[in-house]
Amino acid sequence: MARPLVATHDSAERASGAVLRRAAPALLAYAGTRLLGLAVLAIWAAVAGESPHRLLSARWDSLWYARIAADGYGYSVSVPAGADVRVHSDLAFFPLLPWLERLLAEISPLSHADAGLLVSALASLVAAWGIFAVGDLLYGRRAGTTLVVLWAALPVGIVQSMAYSESLFTALAAWGVYAVLCGRWVTAGVLAALAGLTRPVGAAVVAAVWLTAAATLLPGRRGPRDRAERRRMLLGLALAPLGWCGYVVWVGIHTESVTGYLDVQGGWGNGFDGGLAFAGFIGEQLTGPTFLGGAALLVGVALLLWLYVACVRQRQPLPLLVYGGVVLLLALSAKGYFGSKPRLLLPAFPLLLPIALALARLRPVRAGLLLGALGLVSALYGAFWLHGSGPP
Repeated sequence: MARPLVATHDSAERASGAVLRRAAPALLAYAGTRLLGLAVLAIWAAVAGESPHRLLSARWDSLWYARIAADGYGYSVSVPAGADVRVHSDLAFFPLLPWLERLLAEISPLSHADAGLLVSALASLVAAWGIFAVGDLLYGRRAGTTLVVLWAALPVGIVQSMAYSESLFTALAAWGVYAVLCGRWVTAGVLAALAGLTRPVGAAVVAAVWLTAAATLLPGRRGPRDRAERRRMLLGLALAPLGWCGYVVWVGIHTESVTGYLDVQGGWGNGFDGGLAFAGFIGEQLTGPTFLGGAALLVGVALLLWLYVACVRQRQPLPLLVYGGVVLLLALSAKGYFGSKPRLLLPAFPLLLPIALALARLRPVRAGLLLGALGLVSALYGAFWLHGSGPP
């Protein structure tokens, strides 16, 4: 694991400025990649007679978050599902994003939907900075910058610019993992708690905090050096699960059921079955007229597993392996609408590190051309995706 970063109080302000300057090229590259995606979306929407603003802020989950921000929880819709009727409840959506949307709408002229776009835009930059910080800490500035651009250029990278919770969650998760790497347990605990208020996968950040702390206490490992450090670790461990557990318990109380949150997710057709439903879906694709689609899904899953094995062989620090592994496990083992899986994997930035290191070893011009091409492909796919099925 990387050594904790230590800065004296007198040098803290100067150090923070230096850290931001060090990250500036990565943030500029990230902003450029995402602006390219927005520009292509705007052009595509103009040709299609569509509103890019509506595509980004007023479809799918964005509408649910804005409704919660405006009216609070308590809204549901009954949706026919074959012979059954499913109840889609807004309790499925964790509260931090709508809380921020409501706060911004109350202190500014922004609508709740536009507040969501602003939160996403700012959070995506903070996420990019956190991802760079992790890559830079472990493998150097060039690897960190490449990692950030790869994350921006993911095929579903356009979600980072939508009024969705992925950018906010990734920002909290990246900086939470960074705090663990640096031994800042209280900060890690607070960020894990906030991540747990943002998305169900916040459990991955909690796991990274808890399992890393447990590993440092194993015999033969260098644990906390004094009582004060041990107290900070214990406080961080206590804080980490409060967000996720607090919301799940609140939903249980609200629904008057111990399994209230699971029941709410079941109403949406979501849940976890170890990947059986997803495997069955791939099998159906492989045995039907959509064979090529099924084969592509199978290759995609194999690539994800190969990347995780590469992360292990790369000997990434435990917090990254735990966090990335849990995000991957939850995404692949979830049932429900399978088209949303790429979006669920968006926060799993550690899986990109093996590719980032390979690109960082290339000549700068060649790496820049490859990353630029990836950014353009991502922009085109994002515009196509939002004008079609999109990220439900």
